[in-house]
Amino acid sequence: MSTAPLLSIVMPIYNEQEALPLTVERLRPLLDGLDVTYEVVGVDDGSTDATPVLMRKIRQDWPEFRIVRFARNSGHQAALSAGLHRAFGDYVVSIDADLQDPPEKIPEMLALAREQGLDIVYGVRGDRGTDTFFKRHTAGAYYWLMRKLVGKRMPSQAGDYRLLSRAAVDALKAMPEHQPVYRLLVPWLGFPSGEVVYVREERVAGSTHYPLSKMVRLALDSVTNFSASPLRLATWLGLTSFLVCIALAVYTTVAYAVGSTVPGWSSLFIGMLFIGAVQLVCVGLLGEYVGRIYSAVQARPAYFVGYDSAEEQDRYGTGE
Repeated sequence: MSTAPLLSIVMPIYNEQEALPLTVERLRPLLDGLDVTYEVVGVDDGSTDATPVLMRKIRQDWPEFRIVRFARNSGHQAALSAGLHRAFGDYVVSIDADLQDPPEKIPEMLALAREQGLDIVYGVRGDRGTDTFFKRHTAGAYYWLMRKLVGKRMPSQAGDYRLLSRAAVDALKAMPEHQPVYRLLVPWLGFPSGEVVYVREERVAGSTHYPLSKMVRLALDSVTNFSASPLRLATWLGLTSFLVCIALAVYTTVAYAVGSTVPGWSSLFIGMLFIGAVQLVCVGLLGEYVGRIYSAVQARPAYFVGYDSAEEQDRYGTGE
């Protein structure tokens, strides 16, 4: 772009043909009323429904709406990375297309960042009443664990709805993370930050694209990207297993000495199961880290951009 806008909105989109029109209906009047230059970077993460066609129609009527399309589905964090890397704005706000995070908080985020000179403004969920009992409690456990790893710099209940300054975006772009988890990377920067509290709403349409399996994957990526604690856990499990074996050996010796040596198939069976389980856990943890080393050595791009409407023509570019 010849002149960089003040504000960029980065919106990962995947199969949102029902929700996207409603999101645009709320977002466009809000941004037009801010009296600042802006762009909306819609990152299509390889949608298989009518979303790509719908995005083209939106762009025809809304020049500030920019389309970045992946050649294949690469995941939410990859779409977020592409949007952050390609956004031009001095301030960049990331938001999903399902309206669970209200866009009406964007002006408050921008005003807070400009008035107080902040590089990061987190959108913090003050109420998760729309979530299920299971999701509320698993999310609470996730944030508790992440604060243990990253420290109190990570706000509790802060997801991917946030504002970043150009300095913060450039710092993230310079980091050689192969599988970035921005919920942890952004607090880790330690840049001046603030918070805006909001009430999380229900998804406006469609079904969630973050089932339990993806939530578990995010938690696993978060832990293994930011801590070697699981490897230390494997060490402690091994030591515990060794101590249990010593205790069983002492018990067996004493039983033999007092003449009460009866067939102890149950204790032997339990001991074998315990030792086998510990070994499998340790091997699994080591395999997870080795797999990440293997992926990093391969240095394959996290995504392929097949189209960016900000460029003159389609081309294939890579995202590192």
